[in-house]
Amino acid sequence: MERQMVGGILRRFCNWLPRHGAGPPQDNLGEVVKEPERAQEHCLPNFAGGQHFFEYLLVVSLKKKPSGDDYEPTITYQFPKRENLLRGQQEEEERLLGAIPLFCFPDGNEWAPLTEYPRETFSFVLTNVDGSRKIGYCRRLLPAGRGPRLPRVYCIISGIGCFGLFSKILDEVEKRHQISMAVIYPFMQGLREAAFPAPGKTVTLKSFIPDSGTEFISLTRPLDSHLEHVDFSSLLRCLSFGQILQIFASAVLERRIIFLAEGLSTLSQCIHAAAALLYPFSWAHTYIPVVPESLLATVCCPTPFMVGVQMRFRQEVMESPMEEVLLVNLCEGTFLMSVGDEKDILPPKLQEDILESLGQEIKGSQTSEQINEHVSGPFVQFFVKTVGHYASYIKREANGQGHFQERAFYKALTSKANRRFVKKFVKTQLFSLFIQEAEKSKNPPAGYFQQKILEYEERKKQKKPKEKTLK
Repeated sequence: MERQMVGGILRRFCNWLPRHGAGPPQDNLGEVVKEPERAQEHCLPNFAGGQHFFEYLLVVSLKKKPSGDDYEPTITYQFPKRENLLRGQQEEEERLLGAIPLFCFPDGNEWAPLTEYPRETFSFVLTNVDGSRKIGYCRRLLPAGRGPRLPRVYCIISGIGCFGLFSKILDEVEKRHQISMAVIYPFMQGLREAAFPAPGKTVTLKSFIPDSGTEFISLTRPLDSHLEHVDFSSLLRCLSFGQILQIFASAVLERRIIFLAEGLSTLSQCIHAAAALLYPFSWAHTYIPVVPESLLATVCCPTPFMVGVQMRFRQEVMESPMEEVLLVNLCEGTFLMSVGDEKDILPPKLQEDILESLGQEIKGSQTSEQINEHVSGPFVQFFVKTVGHYASYIKREANGQGHFQERAFYKALTSKANRRFVKKFVKTQLFSLFIQEAEKSKNPPAGYFQQKILEYEERKKQKKPKEKTLK
């Protein structure tokens, strides 16, 4: 049964090719595809606040199979328990809960009881049949006790992309797990009844812990929510600015990218960070932060993908029959495979601009939000300079429906290098999905990207009078 499920998932991975303008891909649960979104302008919707924090808290444990010495991950705790579901809702829940254990223990079934195990925090993304996405926030650790024991995973399933906030929630779950599972329930019940805060706002939960008394836990969302789902620190530790730029270039042309690392946390954080560099565009292809062992053949798919694989499977990946791919070793900061033209994809002058901005000193006292902005900013500016004029080339009918003037759009660029790049970029699904949304909207979205476009245009206006004066 398990083999049939895995085989079905893998077949759908390799056969799925998203169509331009097709709307949300009709993938089945377990096809971990798309990247959590930077606000409305990336992949997951922008949450203004008010909805529930999460759908489920699950505990996934390793249970020995009836035959053999291998273990299989199994859900041993679920909150809340859903009752009186309609048939369709029940089938959807069964598909969701059936897929989750595989991604909580992606490293296979060969486990042995341990006395020490470093905790790991990671995440995965699941796409439902209707195109809606759910994120699994995971904390893997050894349960309290003495002697050798097997790790377990606390997994929070939510439709909200806010990794910093959920990492803090997992800290609270872990603290309570050291006491008793019974102490976790009232905390999660209080969280479930609380409304998700708007950007910059705080929600405070009251929670009782035996021997400690009542605690007040404050959960605050960043005021600027366009980067709240990502942390660039791991990517900066593992790779140089030049290597990050080459990964960005490969992603912009929707190529196949594989990340290798030892830890689940490193893989998860680096792949989220790499995909976030594409803002305001959305990676619309196969996306798996940590590929389960049973799905390693995903790397043979001919369609674009961005996936993470644990280093223990490096040899298996290297021996797989792969088409052109960028294979990134995060442990050593090297490329094990590449197409060879990664340094030539982007316009030279804009590459220099990005590297110069990234090379400016990052002060040690900066917050993670400031570091994120420092890294993300130059890539946002790249898109502002190359495609920020898109709104001027959407011609509208009387009913408001827009039509993008592709040829006039790229011919408007005065730089030949920029024009050559944009002629390729407009053919990608990244750009097509973005422009389709713009055609539907009568006004440009009032988001972070639009703000940067307006700032750039204002700087150009101020620059022109100075140039005339010099002449």
